[in-house]
Amino acid sequence: MPRPHPSRRHLVVGAALVAAVTAVTVTTTAGAWDTKDQAAQAIKSGKAKNVILLIGDGMGDSEITLARDYTVGANGRLNMDKFPLTGAYTTYAVHADGTPDYVTDSAASGTGWATGVKTVNGRISKTPGSNKAVPTILELAQKGGYATGSVTTSELTDATPAVLASHVTDRSCQGPADMANCPADKIAAGGPGSIAEQSVNRKVDVLLGGGKQRFDQKVTDGTYKGRTVTEQAKQLGYQVVTDSAGLKNVQAGKPVLGLFAPGNVPVEWTGKAAAAGGTAPQRCATSNANRPAGTPALADQATKAIQLLEAKQKQRKSKQGFFLQIEGASIDKQDHAADPCGQIGETAAFDRAVKTARDYAAKHPDTLVVTTADHGHTSQIVPLEATPPGLSSTLVTDEGQQLKVNYSTNTPGQSQEHTGTQVRIAAQGPQAYRVLGVTNQTDLFTTVREALRLR
Repeated sequence: MPRPHPSRRHLVVGAALVAAVTAVTVTTTAGAWDTKDQAAQAIKSGKAKNVILLIGDGMGDSEITLARDYTVGANGRLNMDKFPLTGAYTTYAVHADGTPDYVTDSAASGTGWATGVKTVNGRISKTPGSNKAVPTILELAQKGGYATGSVTTSELTDATPAVLASHVTDRSCQGPADMANCPADKIAAGGPGSIAEQSVNRKVDVLLGGGKQRFDQKVTDGTYKGRTVTEQAKQLGYQVVTDSAGLKNVQAGKPVLGLFAPGNVPVEWTGKAAAAGGTAPQRCATSNANRPAGTPALADQATKAIQLLEAKQKQRKSKQGFFLQIEGASIDKQDHAADPCGQIGETAAFDRAVKTARDYAAKHPDTLVVTTADHGHTSQIVPLEATPPGLSSTLVTDEGQQLKVNYSTNTPGQSQEHTGTQVRIAAQGPQAYRVLGVTNQTDLFTTVREALRLR
C-alpha cells in the first residue's frame, strides 16, 4: 500500500492531536497551556496569514535555564516557556561532500531554516558542494505577495539576517570592502555583491539592527559605484533612520533601513566576565548604561516592524500578511565572551520580543509564531562547590541564591565555542504542530513554507 504524501500525513497527525486535546482537560500551571482552546488553536493545520520567526542566537537549553533562574526563578517561566507546543531540532552542518559536520556556525544553521538545504559552515544560502544560490523563505514570501522584515541586535549583515536576503560564499563578505573571501560574488565578476548590497537590492520592507559601518562603505562596481550602500538604499526608496526617534517617525508603506549602531547593538546588561578560578558573587547591572541614548530595544523594534508590515499590506489591500524574522543575536556573542550578565540580559531582551510576538498573535490567531535557536553554546550551570576547568562566575539571583556558571569549550583567553546539541523549538498558530518531536533544522523551512502556502 503506498504511503500518503507528507502533507497529508501532517494533516492526519494534526487532526488526531486536536481530537486528543479536545478530549482532555489541560492543566494550567505557570508556563503551561493557558486553556484547552489555546492548545487546540496551536494544532491547526490551516494557512497562516503571518509568520513571526524568533531566533535566539546560541540560545540552547542551558542559556534559557540560566536566564530563567536569574530573572524569574527556578520555578518561574519566561515568555518563551509559555508556548503550547514544544519540540527540539538537530543543528548539524555538512561538509562539501554532504557528510555531517556536527557543530554548526550561524551561517550554515541559518541557511538550513532559510532554504531547507544544509550547507558548509560560513556559507550564506548557497549549496555545500556546487556553491549555488538557493531561494530563501523570505524571497519566496516576497514572490507570494507577503511583506517581509528582519530585525536583529547584530549587524544586519551578520549571518542570521544575511541568510534571508543574500547569497555569498563566505559570511565575512558583509560590505563592498569585505569581499576578499568571495571573489565570484563581486559585482565586477558578475556576482550579486556584498551582503549589505544584496539586502537593500532585495527590497526587504523592514531592516532594523546594527552594522552602519558596512552600509557606509562605498560600492566599487555596477550601477551604484562610488556611492555608499546607505546612499544606494535611499535611491531605492528606503527611509534610513539611526535612533528611536527616527524609527518612531518613519512613514508606513515605504521600506525602512534602521542602523542603530556602527557594529553590533550594545548589550543591555553588564557585569564581570567569568574568570579562571571564578568571580566573587555578583549582581548584574541592568541600567542600560552601556547603551547610547536613543537605541531602541529589541521588543520596540519588533513592535514597530509588525506595525509597518501590517500597514503596508493594508495599503496594498493585500490578502496576504507578512513574514518577519527577529533575532536576539548577542546571547551568542556574550556566550563567546564568557560574559554571563551580558548573556542573560540579551536573553531577557529577546524574551520581551517573544512576548511582543505572542501578544500580537493573541489578537491575530492566524499568525504562526515560532521561537528557537540556531545552535547550542557553552554556558553550564554547575554546583557552587565545583572547581571546573575554564572560566566561571558566581551570580546572585533575584531569588537571593547563588548560582555558578561555567564556560569550558575553549582555553581561557580564547572565544568560547558553539556545541553540537539539539535545541528547543516552540510554536503556536497554524502548522505549529510540525515542531513536535525531534525534527531537523531544515524542517523549519518547510513549516513556514507550508504555513504561508508558498510554491
